Amino acid sequence: MSQPNVERLIGLLATDEQLRRQFLHSPRSVLSQMAARGMELNPCETRSLLALDPRELERFAAAIDPRLQKSEPAGGAA
Repeated sequence: MSQPNVERLIGLLATDEQLRRQFLHSPRSVLSQMAARGMELNPCETRSLLALDPRELERFAAAIDPRLQKSEPAGGAA
């Protein structure tokens, strides 16, 4: 069962600014990286995650207390 992986990935996307930015830029790449790390998803879960609305993901992340966020120095500017 991969539901725990879905929950874990959504939590990471909500609290890890760098991962969220990567996902918004290249969601398939992030899902592939996570699969390579053992975070298996079934095809339905993968399609559903790829269909996430980027604006809603950002809005959800913004609603989480900053103390729970993993943020980058200087706002992640590269």
